[in-house]
Order: sequence, then C-alpha cells, then structure tokens
Amino acid sequence: MPAVELTNVSRLFHDVIAVDQINLSIRRGEFFSLLGPSGCGKTTLLRIIAGLDRPDAGVVCIDGQEATRIPAHRRPVNTVFQSYALFPHLSVWENVAFGLQMKKTPRPETEQRVHRVMELVRISELSPRRPAQLSGGQKQRVALARALVNEPRVLLLDEPLGALDLRLRKELQVELHALQRRLGITFIYVTHDQEEALAMSDRIGVMNGGKLEQCGPVENVYERPRTRFVAQFLGACNLIEGVVRRCAEGMIAAETSLGEIQAEIPSPAQPRKPGERCTFAIRPERVGLMKASGKVSEINTAAARIADLIYFGAETEYRLEAAAGLLLTARLMNAGATSPLGVGEAVVVRLPRNALIVLDD
Repeated sequence: MPAVELTNVSRLFHDVIAVDQINLSIRRGEFFSLLGPSGCGKTTLLRIIAGLDRPDAGVVCIDGQEATRIPAHRRPVNTVFQSYALFPHLSVWENVAFGLQMKKTPRPETEQRVHRVMELVRISELSPRRPAQLSGGQKQRVALARALVNEPRVLLLDEPLGALDLRLRKELQVELHALQRRLGITFIYVTHDQEEALAMSDRIGVMNGGKLEQCGPVENVYERPRTRFVAQFLGACNLIEGVVRRCAEGMIAAETSLGEIQAEIPSPAQPRKPGERCTFAIRPERVGLMKASGKVSEINTAAARIADLIYFGAETEYRLEAAAGLLLTARLMNAGATSPLGVGEAVVVRLPRNALIVLDD
C-alpha cells in the first residue's frame, strides 16, 4: 500500500493551471523529491497532500485512506517549511512540545517523546533558548524536531534548507538523509536544487508547468531523461539535433552536424522512421576528449576546438566549438595540477553509443 497516492489531481487559480492531472504513487519509507523551477506547481502539490489546499479535481489517498476532504489537522502528516514557522515567544522545548500539548498528550509521554526527538536531531542543549537566540541551522533542527515528535506517517518538507548557506546546507542534507533512513518515515521533499534532490532521494519527480514530466529512481532520471526539459534541468546536458538514417533493434543512426552518430536505444522504445528529426542528449562527464592527431573519420567522433575551460578542483569543464557552430561541454577529472589541454587547442570529441540518449521530444 502506498504512503501517498494521487489520482488525476488538478488545481486551478482563476485561469492558471497550477497542478495538471497528476498521477503519483509514493511508497512507504522512501525519500521522494519533487523537483522543478519556481512556479511549476510542486509546492501547491505538497500543500494539497498536507491538506492546506484542496484540489479542484482528483483524489488524494494517505496510507490507504482517501484524504481529499480530510482537514489538515486530522491527516497523519506534518510539514516543515522553509521559514521554520517557530513561535518566537516559546522556548525550543516548548516549540517542540506544542503539537503534543494541543493533542492533550499526557505530560510524562510528552516529556519522553520530546527528549527522544531532541536527542535525535541534536538540539537537547538548546532546550531553554528562544528562536531569536538560534542560528539558521539550529532553527531548522527545531522545526524538524517539532514535526517528528508527532510521529507522522509522512513528513512533508518544503525547501527547508533554501535559506541556509552552502556549507550548512550540505551538512544538513547528509543528516536529513541519515535521519530518514533511521526512522523509516516517508519523506516528501520539495526543492528546485538539482544536486540536493540527487544527493538525498530514492526517487525524483520532475515537474514543469503543473505537469509531472518524469518520475523514477534518481539514477534513471539523470542517466535516461525522456524530454529536453528534464535533460537540461537535472544537470548540464549537451543536445545534438539530427535526422534519422536508420533504426534497427537496439540501435539508431542519425545524420548530424558532427557527421553520423549512432546510439543504443532500449528495446521497448518506439522505433524511429528514416527522415524523422531526432535529438540526442549526452552528459558532459560522458563526453570523451583527446588531442587531435589527424583527420577525424570514425563514427561518433568529431573535431572541435577548446573555446574556454573552467577549473573546479577535482574536475575541469571544457567549452568546445564543433562543426556548424555547435557548442559542446565536456568534464574531465583532473589528474594533476594543470590541464593537459589548453584554450584554442584542437581536440577530438568522442560520444560513446551507450552514453547518448534519444529524447522523446
């Protein structure tokens, strides 16, 4: 039984479709991220799951029970917001205990659960402080503890790390991931940060214009995006246009500005007809690069020139000018202090068959 299941869920604001016919099943105990740009509908969808907003159409089920019309306070979920939403006049302990006190939980049980969850998120020593006396990272831990103490079946997190600096954000990413694994609670995490979603999630749902463009395990969505939007939003990606020459079982060949390109295609994929236009995608880290040493004639190789390079420490990013003005990006791991390739140098680009993706659009 899924932890959360959405069936044909839609939400309109006047004449704007914020969420458009979403069908989604989130498993129990998984870390699921909704990823997309601002205004794509991911926060609206989270609010619908939380009961803070109602869909105009569709059904919401939580833990096997239809919850479409159940008010927020009666749903087995809790939400952690980016703004923390802590009560400024209460201490850390009182903030964490607030939900249990509203439910009139016996005091001994309240004290036990508050103590346990504060130990879990490492804020016990902050118990007497007020929110104004806390750092951003400490406030985030308090907000997390306040949600967890209610022992929700589903924890909803709406860009909870967005206001933190880069170093603290990465530290809390690791902590959140480890915490979810220990507790086994279903986490539904909303973010526009691609690296954050990849680092923490079991599965990702990529949203665009109110629609769910692609959903699946993080490795599948990153390595095999189906559309241009997913390919370019979820990390850097090179796109190469072409015209299909032939398409046989397991392989497609197309004529491009780089010459003939061949790519492997999964067996269930819809076959392409000769003469159709197609688009290949390839991640920069999968592009091969070597110094030019003569005429390039092999399939899936092309001559190029290094227009620019950026040193990132562990790797170097190369901006390449290829045939017909096509711009490509390659990323190579650094083996030494300096790059063996320099700006203006002629190179050969290699595009492995198994690294090329044929997009649906």
